[in-house]
Amino acid sequence: MSTRSSVALRHVAAIALTALALTSLASSPHGGDAPGVGPDEALQRLQDGNRRYVADKPQHGRHHAKRRGEVATSQAPFAVVVACSDSRVSPELVLDQDLGDIFVVRTAGQVVDDVALGSIEYAVDHLGSTLIMVLGHERCGAVGAAVSGATPHDHVAALVEAIAPAVERTKGQPGDAAENALLAHVGNVVEQLRVAQPLLAERASAGKLRVVGARYDLDTGRVTLVGEPPPTH
Repeated sequence: MSTRSSVALRHVAAIALTALALTSLASSPHGGDAPGVGPDEALQRLQDGNRRYVADKPQHGRHHAKRRGEVATSQAPFAVVVACSDSRVSPELVLDQDLGDIFVVRTAGQVVDDVALGSIEYAVDHLGSTLIMVLGHERCGAVGAAVSGATPHDHVAALVEAIAPAVERTKGQPGDAAENALLAHVGNVVEQLRVAQPLLAERASAGKLRVVGARYDLDTGRVTLVGEPPPTH
């Protein structure tokens, strides 16, 4: 992609996000303020939801028409989930959340570019989300491609390039190379968001925003935190 095309795309994305923000401020009762769910409570909600999912006792998703009507004119998601696009890792399902509860940003390998970052900032600044969970998963194809050292064609190369620093940092470590790279990559994205200037860094520094990394187990369905003490089950 040429530099001119890249600048044009960023300009279009900025205009779209501004329009979304104005619409949200006009329709949302929160007007850009936090909806009253703090970062720790938001994380607890996600952990509790995952416990229900693992136990096959979901509380959400059974009354779609009622919930759809409740959130039709405004939204106040308490958390942002940055997840892989993998079809087996649907955040609303594996975290047992309902329509309007979480703002989901998905890319292969949970790679965050400028457009994804703008989407995250929109949820934090205009919708009041106080938690960002970066959710990776085992046996991730994008991470596996980066670990293999293969040279992918077309735009898939951008994903591999984004994950490559984690592969390099974990090279030679004992254990499974793909798993090591996955955990390192989740950590890299968490740090990328924590220091993203100016909005996310300021909110995180003030304690108004928490950014955590997590790993989804495809076999058990369990989500565990990365780089922090695991949740109590």
